[in-house]
Formats: sequence, C-alpha cells, structure tokens
Amino acid sequence: MVTLPRLVIAAAASSAGKTTIATGLMGALRARGRTVAGFKVGPDFIDPGYHALATGRPGRNLDAVLTSEELVPGLLLHGAQVPEPADLAIVEGVMGLFDGQLGREGFGSTAHIARLIAAPVVLVVDAAGSSRTAAAAALGLRAFDDRITIAGVIVNRVGSPRHAAELSAVFEAAGLPVLGTVPRNAGISAPSRHLGLVPAAERLQSAATVAALADHIAEHVDLDAVLQVARTAPGLDAGAWDPTEVVRPVAGRPVVGLMAGRAFTFRYAETEELLRAAGCELVEIDPLLAESLPAGISGLYIGGGFPEIHAVELSRNASLRSAIAEAIADGLPTVAECAGQLYLGEHLDGHPMVGAIPATARMTPRLSLGYRQATAREDTLLAAAGSTLTGHEFHRTTTSPAVGTASAWSWADQPEGFSADPAGRGTPTLHSSYLHVHWAGNPGCAQRFAQAAAHFASRTGGVHPMLRERPADGIDLHHHGDNDLAPGLVDLAVNVMLPGPPAWLAARIASTLAALGSYPDASAARAAIADAHGVPPGMVLPTAGAAEAFALIARTLTGSHPLVVHPQFTEPEAALRAVGAPVQRWLLPVKPGSCPPSLADLPAWADAVFVGNPTNPTGWLHRRDDLLAAGTGRLLVVDEAFMDATDERESLIGPVMPNRLVLRSLSKTWGLAGLRVGYVVGDPVLIARLEQAQPPWPISAPAIAAMVATSSADALAEAAELYRVLASDRDHLVAALASAGFDTLGCAAPFVLIDTSPCGPASVRAALADAGYAVRRGESFPGLGPTWIRIKVPAPEIADAFVAALSALRVPGASSGSATAGSPEPRGRFSRFTGSAEPEEPSPQFTGDRPEEAR
Repeated sequence: MVTLPRLVIAAAASSAGKTTIATGLMGALRARGRTVAGFKVGPDFIDPGYHALATGRPGRNLDAVLTSEELVPGLLLHGAQVPEPADLAIVEGVMGLFDGQLGREGFGSTAHIARLIAAPVVLVVDAAGSSRTAAAAALGLRAFDDRITIAGVIVNRVGSPRHAAELSAVFEAAGLPVLGTVPRNAGISAPSRHLGLVPAAERLQSAATVAALADHIAEHVDLDAVLQVARTAPGLDAGAWDPTEVVRPVAGRPVVGLMAGRAFTFRYAETEELLRAAGCELVEIDPLLAESLPAGISGLYIGGGFPEIHAVELSRNASLRSAIAEAIADGLPTVAECAGQLYLGEHLDGHPMVGAIPATARMTPRLSLGYRQATAREDTLLAAAGSTLTGHEFHRTTTSPAVGTASAWSWADQPEGFSADPAGRGTPTLHSSYLHVHWAGNPGCAQRFAQAAAHFASRTGGVHPMLRERPADGIDLHHHGDNDLAPGLVDLAVNVMLPGPPAWLAARIASTLAALGSYPDASAARAAIADAHGVPPGMVLPTAGAAEAFALIARTLTGSHPLVVHPQFTEPEAALRAVGAPVQRWLLPVKPGSCPPSLADLPAWADAVFVGNPTNPTGWLHRRDDLLAAGTGRLLVVDEAFMDATDERESLIGPVMPNRLVLRSLSKTWGLAGLRVGYVVGDPVLIARLEQAQPPWPISAPAIAAMVATSSADALAEAAELYRVLASDRDHLVAALASAGFDTLGCAAPFVLIDTSPCGPASVRAALADAGYAVRRGESFPGLGPTWIRIKVPAPEIADAFVAALSALRVPGASSGSATAGSPEPRGRFSRFTGSAEPEEPSPQFTGDRPEEAR
C-alpha cells in the first residue's frame, strides 16, 4: 500500500473556477514549503501548463479513456514521484463532477477518476448569482453517488462577507465543511481564446498571475484544513507506472527534436519519458527562434499548440521551414499531432508553412471536440495495420484535403490524416493527424518512433555528439595496420598476403570495365559463394568488405547487451559504438604459447557475442563446438576473415546456422584490399534483414567478378597451395623468434603476435622502423600493451633479417615477460574499457549475471 495524501478538485459544471482554485492551492501550498504534484482529469492540455508553473514540476493528465482504468493509479503515483517525491497530489477535475464520455455512464469523469485513485473530493461551489441554491446543488452532488466522498467545499466568487456567511451556514448545517470562501478578484485572471485559456507558456505574465493567485487563495482558504482532507486518502494498492518497463532501449541514443516555445505548448509528459526510456536524447526546438535543426537530429515530434496565432512568425522563419522539409523528404521520422499538422502543411490561413504534406489549413468557427476510436488501416510510423486506440480531437481548424494517399488513422469509417514515406524507403516515416494520442496508454507508438529514429541515425550518422566514436582509454578503435606504414619500410603490418591480385584474377576484373555503364547485379556472386560453401544462396550476402558487414550488423541486428570478445579486430566494436550500442568487452587473458582460453564463462546477459576465429591479432583458433556452445541462445557473430588460411573444419559455416553469422574477406588472400570484397554467411532471416539495410547496388561489377572468380575450384586450390607454403614460412618465423628468446602467440593464422618485453617496457615500433620494418602496434587492441607487436608471415629470408633486427633491441640480461611455466591459466575478465595486458582473475566488479551489476 502506498501512502500519498491527495484530493480532487471538482465542481457541478464547467466555469465554476476549478482551475483557479486548483492552481491557486498548488501555488499556495508550494509557497508554504510543500512539494505538490499537479494533475488534470481528462485530455486538456492547457490547465496542466498552469499547474506546472504553480508546482515547479510537469503538469500531468489522468484519463481513463486515453489510457485505461488500470493505468490511472500508476500514473498518479509516477507523477507524484517524478522528478522527486511529492508531499501531496492535487487533481483538478473536468466539466461537472459526473460528466464523462457520452454513452458510457460517466466513464472518465472526475468522479470516476476519484474512485480509481480513492481520493476525497473538494467541491468548488460557484456562488456567483446565487446563495442557498448553490449550496443545495452541492448537497445534491454529495448524495448522487455514495462511492465517492465529498470531504469539503470551497466557495468561489462570493460577492461580500454576508454572501459568504450565508453559504457557510447552509453547508455547516448539512455537515459539509467549508474550507474557504474566495471573493471575486478581477485583477487575477488568465485571458481566454477559442480553445479556452491562453496557454501559460505563451504569456510572459503567466508566472505573475499564478503567484498572485496563490497569494489570493492562501488568504481565503484554510490550507491546513485542505491538507487534513488530503491526508484522509487511504493507502493506494498500486505500483507506480514505469516507462522503462513498457519500452526497450534502441541502439544509438538517437536525437529527437521536440517542437516547443509559444507556438507548440503541449505534449503529455509521459511522451518524453517514454522516448527517454526507449534510449532517445531529447532536445527542444522553438520554431519562432531556431534557424536550423539541431545537428544529428534523427526524429521530430510536433505536438499541440496554437500555430495559427503565430502563423506570421512561423512563416517568416523560412530557413527552419526549409530545413524541416528537406529532413522529412530525406526520411526523418516525424510525428505531428493537431497543431503539428497545421505547421507541416503548405499554408495556414494563407501563410506559407513547411509544405511536407500536400494540404492547407484555415481557422473555422466550428469546434471539433471529442474522443475518437481510431484504427490504423495499414502500417504507419506509430502503429501496425489493424491497431486500434483511443485519441482525442480538439481544434477549430480544418485541413484540406483531410487525408493523404495513405491515412494516419481512420474513425467512424472515415480515413484521416497523413501517413507517408517521403524518401521512398519502403516504410512510412511521416505521421500527421488531428488526433492527440496519450503514449502511456499506447507505448508501442513510442517504441516504433524510437526504432525509426535509431534506424535513421544509423543510416545518416545522426548519432548524439556525446556518443560519436572516440578512443576508449587511449585505444583508437579505427587504427589499423595501414596506419603503421611509412614509405620505404618493409610492410609487416598489413595482413594482405599478396601485393595485388594474380594476373589471371586481374584480367578477370579488368574485363568488367567495358560494362561499367550498367548497374551491377550481385546475384552471380551470391550464387558462386553459396556453391563454394555448400549453402543456399539465401544464406549469403556479398558486402563491400567485412567492414560494411560489421556496420550492417551493428545497425540492424545487435541486441540490447552486445559483448565483444577481445583482443580481436577492433572494427566490430567501432561499428557498435558508432550507432551508440551499449557494447561491453570480455578480455581473454593473453599468455604466450597458450591455447585459446575457454569461452564457457561468457556472461549470460550478453544477447549478442562477437568473436574472431582465428582471432586477429592472437591467431587463436577456437574449436567449432566451443563457439557453438558459447553462442547458445543469442546472436553469435564470428569473424572468419583468416579461416581460409587455417583449418576450415572449425568454420561455423554450414547448411543450418540459426541465429549465427560468419563474416569472410577475400582481401587477405587475393590482394584485393582496394576493391572491398567480402561476404556474410548465416541465418537466412538475419541475412534478409542485413540486405534490407544495404544501399542499392552496394557491390561494384569488378568486385562481383572477383567474388565469382575466387569461388571457383581452381582458385580455391590455388589458395590452399598459397597457405601450405605460408604455414611452412610461419613455422620458420616462430622457430627463429624462439631461438632469439621471443615468445609468440598463435600458430593458426598468416600472422604472429610477438611479446617484445625482452627489449624493455616500451614499444619497439620506432626502433624497428629505423631498421626498415613496419609492424602492427599491439596497444591498439583492447587487452594488449605496447610490448606486443603483430607481423604478417614473410618469406624466410625477410623473417631472418627481421628477427636479427629485433634481437638487436634486446636489453642485456632480459628474459621474456611471459607467464612462468605451470602457472594457472587465468580466466577471462569483464571490462568496459581497459588497455592492460596483464592477465587477471575476473574483475571484482563483475559479480552478477547482468550488465548493471557488471558495471
């Protein structure tokens, strides 16, 4: 049971002064040091703005129609806890006490909400023009429904002390406490317009009005008695609504712009909270001031307000209008509700607007007001086809036409609004409608919008600046072997076996040049690769190198808790970080001469695991069965860029690959790094999703020809012979290093990782460069330090010269820094960022089986 002092402010009808009394009470109690949470019954978006001014926290709505009966208590408790726990909650009612949705016996009325939250009611009695009759009406309300408790009254707009005394005597005789009598004060008022009060955010005087109102209420209402009524509310048997329980975070923390300022004053507070819970960064945009959209914006939400009042100013801001139009045309996910639709049209009362939807809008005398049971006729940005929800319509404008080629919603068998795919990418990215939707009751809307924003961010690079790729603990994840090259050095840093393609392959590639005027078709490459591996073509996706494949996976398939096993090629982690994925690391202990450490201890919370096999730079070859066991129940991504240089029996490629993906590269074997040739083999469902994320014609005709040619039986035999010779050269290199007193790691790849600690604690790269050799630095791999270098396997004569140059750098009397023989082999350890090369026991920070505990 949750204890929360609370009360509901109600009246017999509209215009009795509920907003005046409720807002004044909130401000007066806050002035006395109380923390007050303010609420409004129903969909009204103007009154909560005044509540927010009075309380200093978001004004919120309690609406059983837009959300549900079950959600109302939880939303109350949530609003009373955020941003900090409140001492009490004051709920302003709507219309008359028992007036709710027509035809539903008062469903959604103030009385209904009071019952749902078990709150006492304080009745505002409008005394203007009556005395004893006003009291009689109030007493009739008390008798109408014994399921609610009218605990007291506040008499509003009394004309004189005698008038107040007359009414007080009637109520006291009836046993209904009078908590205050509030005289008329013409100097305290908020102006009205066509939809009610002018929103607080539009008036510079609003704060002063609320402060004066609070003083007025404090003078004429017994605040202690009001608090006592609130404390009579019983314990509430409910839990607070939690947005993190109804949406899940998307990758990339996409930036979502929220239209704000004087022209767009309304959105439900829970809309923002749901978007944040879904992993979005939110930034407000005032279209009367901002000249452009924020950098990196990946979604736009335009809620309610009065753009018709500010049409001239909105129209004059042509630079922002143009920026929004261009962004929407490029596929920026955009939601516009009511006022937002007016802004996105071509004209509003004759003034040019954004022009993103083919419609014009104008003011009319007719009021459109009411709840609408709406259905999505087809998939839209916010809803799947057939989805039904209840929204609210409230405006005096009309849009012509009222519906686009595809509608946002339909109700009463009529389509309404606009759903569009301006960029032609196959999925609607624009949703515009007069309907206001409370996303707390429909969290799927927030989830779909956040996912669309994340997808847009991954496509355009619209990642929040704080999450853009940057070195972690000094490790530059984009550092590769080519960065260690310099003119005149022998290249041992880049793992490409040949300086260029063999003559026969170069000729095959060159033969495509005459047809470069035609768009390429990669189906032949897909078929050839599939045939070479004995899998269906639907399990193969040609890519522009493995780097593109990692980027596609990061954007489309990564789970909520991806884990990269290090040391390994850094591009998988870089791709994950580029989209803002919450990637974490599992560091395997590096011990010269050891077998690959076990993967059996990988944490259960990881729902996507990335591992290399054989691993770059260690050269470890994990056994197929070990990898399959480690990937059970989650996405397993294996980088097999060097598998063709070792034992193909350990490859995970096979005719059935559930929830598994294997990446291959043709660059290494065939000297094609400049052509960007690679492919993915795996689960056909996952392959299809990756293909959808690729741009049109991602593989060039020369690359397609190379893929087909290198998949032939003759080419595979030639590659096998190349690696047979390389294995012999590797054995020669490792033996030479051992004779010189240097430990190595890995004997299953066309490269070797060398422990140079006998040369001292600093990196030997500069000294080796002086000797004429470029080597790959170890400290650019997570889990390794500067005494490690990786070199590709050279011909024996180059190997001997290199070992001699390295031996010349030894510190006299130094021994290898490797672990002593017989020492226990350490297990892997969890680390988000670490560059230490020292093997450790598992980090004491990692004690549970969830990422939160590991952090």
